[in-house]
Parts: sequence; structure tokens; C-alpha cells
Amino acid sequence: MMGTWVAFLRGINLGKRQVKMAELKICLEAAGFSNIKTVVASGNVRLEAEGKAEAIKQKLEQAIAARFGFAVGVVLRSEAELTEMLAGHPFGTLDPKADVTRHVLMFDQKLPSGMTLADRPGHTEILRIDARDIYIAGYRQPNGRYTEGVEEVLKPLYARLDKGVLDTMRNWNTIEKMLA
Repeated sequence: MMGTWVAFLRGINLGKRQVKMAELKICLEAAGFSNIKTVVASGNVRLEAEGKAEAIKQKLEQAIAARFGFAVGVVLRSEAELTEMLAGHPFGTLDPKADVTRHVLMFDQKLPSGMTLADRPGHTEILRIDARDIYIAGYRQPNGRYTEGVEEVLKPLYARLDKGVLDTMRNWNTIEKMLA
């Protein structure tokens, strides 16, 4: 059955790992995916594909590695999962006047159950932890940055995860554009 999927590519367009979105689209079309749309140059792709999530993820990773010469991890979400994510309004409790940036940290597998993370008031706030997603608000700091230091808040999480767990973070504005 054909379905709509959203692929978030980890670690492209950093250093020598450059991927032009037009070339990525051609690569994915050649691999058999259809109705491909890229959103911003950080590796966000909406596409149609037939099959189960794991097979689609593997096919994407193999096609990209073959075409560009380096491995790229893919965090994949179905249209239904992304629709549910958006409908959940994870940032609805934020003060609309706050100088804040909204991010979601997405994982390719389930997080440990009962996971909690401590906020850093006025700096980084963990708004919600779902099965594979963490919603983060980063407040503007005196140096003008928003998410600098978020690693400290996430350190207890990574200590509990197995090596090789794939994650990628996206600005919520990008998430909102993925199904548009």
C-alpha cells in the first residue's frame, strides 16, 4: 500500500557531507520513490513509498549512500505520525511573548519508558517526552543563542541509550511545513 512518509536525514550539509536538494530528489526518484518534496536544505523530505517503515528507511539510506558516497541516517515518520505530532500542540503551553525557539528531537527507536529530564529554568525546557520524540523550548540567552547547552539537559538521556541510537533535531517551524 502506498503511503506518505517524512524522512529526516541526519548530518547532511555539514562540512564535506554536502547534498543539494535537487540532487537528492533525483536520487530518490531513481530509487523508486514518488511525489518527493524537500523542505529547507537540512535534509527534510516528504515522499510517497510502498512498504513498511523499516524497509523504506533502509531503502532511503542505501540509495543516499550509493549516490553521495557517505552514510546518512534517516529518522522516518509516517504522515499519520506527523499529523498526530502536529495535532498534539506540544508547544501550546509556552508564553506567546517569550523569546524562545521550539525544537523536536526525534529518535529512530523508542526511548526508555518513564524517561524524565530536568529543565534549566530560563534556558532549556523539556515540554514533553513521547515514545520517540522530545519537545524542547530553548530560551534566548545573553549571547543571542537559544539551544547552546541543551546537551547538558540531554546528557542523562544519552547515558541510558544504547550506542548507535539515531536521533536528529529539527526546528518546529520545519515540522509544521512538512505536510503543507
